[in-house]
Formats: sequence, structure tokens, C-alpha cells
Amino acid sequence: MFLVQYTGLNQLPFDPANNNEPLQFGSASGPLVTEGLIENGGESSKKRKRTNTPSADNSRTLNVDSTAMTLPMSDPTAWATAMNNLGMAPLGIAGQPILPDFDPALGMMTGIPPITPMMPGLGIVPPPIPPDMPVVKEIIHCKSCTLFPPNPNLPPPATRERPPGCKTVFVGGLPENGTEQIIVEVFEQCGEIIAIRKSKKNFCHIRFAEEYMVDKALYLSGYRIRLGSSTDKKDTGRLHVDFAQARDDLYEWECKQRMLAREERHRRRMEEERLRPPSPPPVVHYSDHECSIVAEKLKDDSKFSEAVQTLLTWIERGEVNRRSANNFYSMIQSANSHVRRLVNEKAAHEKDMEEAKEKFKQALSGILIQFEQIVAVYHSASKQKAWDHFTKAQRKNISVWCKQAEEIRNIHNDELMGIRREEEMEMSDDEIEETTETKETEESALVSQAEALKEENDSLRWQLDAYRNEVELLKQEQGKAPREDDPNKEQQLKLLQQALQGMQQHLLKVQEEYKKKEAELEKLKDDKLQVEKMLENLKEKESRTSRLGTSNQDSDYPLEKTMNSSPIKSEREALLVGIISTFLHVHPFGASIEYICSYLQRLDNKICTSDVERLMGRLQHTFKQEMTGVGASLEKRWKFCGFEGLKLT
Repeated sequence: MFLVQYTGLNQLPFDPANNNEPLQFGSASGPLVTEGLIENGGESSKKRKRTNTPSADNSRTLNVDSTAMTLPMSDPTAWATAMNNLGMAPLGIAGQPILPDFDPALGMMTGIPPITPMMPGLGIVPPPIPPDMPVVKEIIHCKSCTLFPPNPNLPPPATRERPPGCKTVFVGGLPENGTEQIIVEVFEQCGEIIAIRKSKKNFCHIRFAEEYMVDKALYLSGYRIRLGSSTDKKDTGRLHVDFAQARDDLYEWECKQRMLAREERHRRRMEEERLRPPSPPPVVHYSDHECSIVAEKLKDDSKFSEAVQTLLTWIERGEVNRRSANNFYSMIQSANSHVRRLVNEKAAHEKDMEEAKEKFKQALSGILIQFEQIVAVYHSASKQKAWDHFTKAQRKNISVWCKQAEEIRNIHNDELMGIRREEEMEMSDDEIEETTETKETEESALVSQAEALKEENDSLRWQLDAYRNEVELLKQEQGKAPREDDPNKEQQLKLLQQALQGMQQHLLKVQEEYKKKEAELEKLKDDKLQVEKMLENLKEKESRTSRLGTSNQDSDYPLEKTMNSSPIKSEREALLVGIISTFLHVHPFGASIEYICSYLQRLDNKICTSDVERLMGRLQHTFKQEMTGVGASLEKRWKFCGFEGLKLT
């Protein structure tokens, strides 16, 4: 019987899928260790051991030798299957090929799943296995125990939700006679073990060095463990491996997240500092030398803004004193000299803007003239002399082009009229603003004077009341006390009476002035109302003129001027009256308003029933409304009565 020994789950130093060389089992650099040919039941004459490296955690160091796992290879076919799972040509122990007709390009043999992470000698993270592919678990032989795979038809063992940063697993179902050394022997092939905490109730907690080692340990969940060759109940058990929630894992994960957050904040801060605009240079402190430099800069137009900012900073700092007042005054004076320059620049820019507006207006009017010429060409081409000679496609193109040109012409025409209307409104607004400003200033002055007079009147009234109270008090005291005791009281009374008379006269004058000011205010209010009415009338006239101008431009033929008292206000209404008259003339018994509007809406969808009814109601000598029918069949009908109305008018 052949016996092959593997120690640990370390990564292979070569790619097994692309390597066709014979396996060198005696290589010192490789992770695989083999034993020579031994007899059944005997021990190996040459045995190699690899001791486990001590853990970095000094609190709990596990000095446990890594014992070897043995895989009996009595059946050469099983060995060929295992080698084929690695994607290599099946070889014997001496290096001779077992299957000489093996094609390495075919890869895995059919029906055999990929390699499992628990195969001895492999320390790689398993690739994700599709859920529909059956995973075949094999028997794992250790030195002190044997692991038997679960039934593949059973569902996978249930696990709890994985805690963040989980490096600790719960292992239940251990044999009663299981020791910590056996647990290390089984689970050290999943990765470096930091600590083991074993309980007396056949379970333990194992903490690994990395998170991916937990996934390898979960692979052993469901395996049946047997210590040695004993079948005693205390030497057997079914392993249940699940995620465990440990404070150390959570603390390390939180520390890692905080570190990542700090790095992100630092990166954002560096990005903000990189994108932040540079701060302005600091303003120098005031001195005679710096003052002379700033004074020279203030005279230069290109350096004026910088020098003014320095001057403003000095004044806000409080650098002005008796000694430096003259220097600051000269700098302020030189800053004031730039006001005229700025006003002239503004006037020049406004002049340029007006010239540009005028050029734009002239160019727009020239474009409109050319559009009118193009539209005239289309109209002349659509007359019968030339229209009959064009084909159907050519006529269609000409009509489409004509419609597009008319739309563009109308848009540009509206734009030009809007510019002219804005200019007229600006002119009228300027005049109105001047008049209103003068009126408002006069009115505000009068209001302020009236308020001042009112306050003075109130104060005088209060003084008069106070004097009256004093006089009454004196009279009461005089009535109580004898007259001989107070000879000066009569003189005081006379003085108080004179003061009261003067105050009354002054109060009367103030009241008269107050009434005059109120009358002036009322006159001003009346004038203001009259001016507002005149402005409203002017605006209405302007709007009417603009409407008449636009309607004259839209129409092809000039309309006759109609009186304001005419019931027909536009050419559109006149056309509607003609069409309705023709329609009702054909219907001598009349027609309902809905019937009339349905006919008109075939010509124009924008026609409203209420507008048509209102128009027909204004023309009483042309149309008349009659009620026909009885009861439920009662109906209003409109009839044409233009011939009768012509005789009446």
C-alpha cells in the first residue's frame, strides 16, 4: 500500500493547470512531503516533520507541532482521479504516467467537480462554486482522527448571518474525548490559528488570523469525526461550524473602518485644499514709504484696484491719525479723481451698446426686406400663370417653402416691433419718471411739513393742558388759604393767564397752518390722480396703435379705418360675419349655435362658441335669434336678417 503525507494547506509553488513536468516529491522548497514505500501497518522509516511557526500574539501562543495527514492510496484509480482534478497528467509515486493516453488540454475529466480547498497540500482560496454543480466531499485522514463527509443529498448546513470582520468560528458536535490538540490538528490546515477557547460541553471557539480562513473552516461543517479507529460514542461526533460574533473581531473591524474613514477624510481634505483658490496676499502695514508707493499706484489706471484695496484696509485698521491725515486725504483725493474716468468709460460703453443696437436693427430690417422679396417670389409663383406649369411635387415644395418663409418673416417682424416698442416705452417712462419724481418730491416735502406741524400742535396742546392744571391747583389753594397770607399769588395768576392766552394764539396759528397744508395735500393728491388717469389713457392709446400696426402688417391688403362705435372690431370678425351670413342664407329655417360653430371649426380650430355668439349678438340687424319647438324640443335658432336690417338702417 502506498502512503502519501501532506503537511498544511500551503499554496503550491507552481500552476498545476499548466505544468506537465513530473512531480518532485522530495523537493525541499515545495510544501509537499512524501514518505517512501512502506508496508501495511508499519511505520515510515524516513519521516519528516514541519513544526508550526509561533503565533504573533504573545498573549496566547500555541506551540503545537503540525502533524501529518495520511491518505491511503491502495487503489491506483483513485490516485489518477485526484491527479486529474488538479489538471495534471496522472503519475505514479516514481513519476511514471498511470494513464498514458491522457490529454492535458482536456483539463478536468467529465463528471468530476473541481478541486476542493480541503485537499491535502493545497493552501488556496476556493473559487466560487455554482449552486447547481454538486460538490463532492472526500474523506480526510488526520494523524489522530478521520473526517467522513456528509451525505451529498442532504441540504447544506444552516449558518447565521456573517458578522462584520468575522475571524472567529463556532465549532460544535466535538467528541467528548476530543482534546485541543485534535482541534488544532483538524483546523490548522484552514490557516493560522491565533486562539482556541474550548468548553466542557463539546464545543469550542477558534479565532483565525485572516477572514478568508473562516470560509475554509466552514467547509468542514457537517463532517463526521472519529478519533482513531474507535467506534465508541465518546470518540465520535458531527462537526457543526458556524460564524461567531467576537468583540475582538468587531473591534478590529471598527478600527479598520475608522482608518479607512480617516484616509477618505484626508484624501477629501487634500482635494479641497488643491481645488481651493489661493488666498490673497497680505496687506502691508502702513508706513511713509508704503504710503508713497500706494499714492503712485492710485494714479495709475491699471494698478488702481489693488491700491484702493490697500487704502481701504489701512483705513479700516485705524491707521488714520493726526500725523497721517494729510497723506490719507491726498490718497482719497486721487481716488476721487478716477470717478470722472469711470463715468466717461461707462458713457463710452453705453454709446457702443447703442451703436450695436442700431446696427442690429438695421441688419434686421434688411433681412426682413429680403424675406418680403422671397415671399413675394413665392406668391407670384403660386399664381395661375406659372402654377399650372409646375409638377405636383414642385408645387408641394413651393407651398412648404412659402409657409416656412412667412413664419420666419413674422417672427423677425415681431422681434423688430418689440425692439421699437421697448424704445418707445423707455422714452415715455423717462418722461413719466421725471414728472412723477418732481411730484413725489413736492408731496414728500409737504407731508414732512404737515407732520412737523402736527407734532408741534400736539406739544403745544399738552403744554396748554399742563398750564390749565396748574391754574386749577392754584385756584383751589387760593380758595382754601386766606388771601392776606399769599400776596404774590395774584401776580402769578396774571402771568399764567397771559401765558395761556399766548399759547392759545400760537395754537390757533398752528391749526390754521395745518389746515392750509392739508388743503395743499388734497390738491396734490387730486393732481396725482389726474396724472395717473392721463398716463393710463396714453398707455391704452399706445396699445391700440401697436395692435393696429401689427394687424396692418399681418394682413395682405389695407383695411379701412373703422369708427370706435362699430360692432366689428377686426378683419377676422368681418370674415366670420361673411361666412356665417353665407351659411345661414343657405339655411333659411335657421341653425343652432353649435351647428354654426361646428362648420366654422372645420375652417379654424381656434374659433370659440362664446366668441361667435357674442359677435352675432352685437349685430342685431344682421342676425336674429328665435325659439322653435315646444316643451322638450325647444331650441334656439339663429337666422340671417341682413336684407330686412338693410331697409331698417
